[in-house]
Amino acid sequence: MRGVAFRHEVGDSAQPVETGRKEQKLENEWTVYLSGEIHTDWRERIEEGARSARLPVEFLAPVTDHQSSDDCGVAILGEEDAPFWKDHKGAKVNAIRTRTMIDRADVVVVRFGDKYRQWNAAFDAGYAAALGTPLVTLHDPSLTHALKEVDAAALAVAETPEQVVRILKYAIRGEL
Repeated sequence: MRGVAFRHEVGDSAQPVETGRKEQKLENEWTVYLSGEIHTDWRERIEEGARSARLPVEFLAPVTDHQSSDDCGVAILGEEDAPFWKDHKGAKVNAIRTRTMIDRADVVVVRFGDKYRQWNAAFDAGYAAALGTPLVTLHDPSLTHALKEVDAAALAVAETPEQVVRILKYAIRGEL
């Protein structure tokens, strides 16, 4: 179906004009990057909800094993005496994965938990926003003030994984 716009000139009623653009359902496979908090089942809830809704979504995520994520740099590239350099190596090795996946993503969902400060999640949100990738934040209302700048960059702020699934369903299919 071709799209139709309306041209309106002073004194006339709006006249339909063929735009040549097609209306599209965005049902090709979407890539969604799930960033942030690693201590609860929020990722699984989103993945299960998307599966139940039969959404064409591929989910990507960082390494969620905390110890592996912390130790990857020194495990692969060699030990460091100073904690700074250990963390520096790990952050850079992890960034190979996270940046590549965020670059591929159609949507980035960033979960902020209330137990730990997730600076890496805030960085992922900023990176996605800088790329112009649609960003959805997910957090408890008690964190709203602390995350006001991050939320300002997001296109949606959700409180539950189920809301994220509904956002994806609407974005992909146009269905509530």
